[in-house]
Amino acid sequence: MLYSNLASLLLRVSLSALMLTHGWGKFNKLISGNFSFADPIGIGEGPSLFLAVVGEFVCPILLILGFKTRLSTIPPAITMLVAALIVHGDDPFRRQELPLIYFVGFAAIFLLNSGRYSLDWKLKKV
Repeated sequence: MLYSNLASLLLRVSLSALMLTHGWGKFNKLISGNFSFADPIGIGEGPSLFLAVVGEFVCPILLILGFKTRLSTIPPAITMLVAALIVHGDDPFRRQELPLIYFVGFAAIFLLNSGRYSLDWKLKKV
């Protein structure tokens, strides 16, 4: 059980920290008021940017903390599927590979849940 809790912590923190590097620029773009962004699913540039920031910046922070872990994996997983299958759908596999790796990682976190070293665990004990 100790190793699965450590594995969950390692996966949550490392994958989310790496995802933050992709979301940081989008977050800065959003707060600066520059809403020009790709619109891969046809909902508009601003809403697309907002959803990307939630998936690549907000939810990874929640995952690092281990707060609402299962719910927090859904936006980044969907964002990565959109990136792999729609944004890079016509590109060579090497362009789809990274978002697919992220998707698999977030799916694994969803299945594992947060583990003992998380806010979810601490709040459950209160």
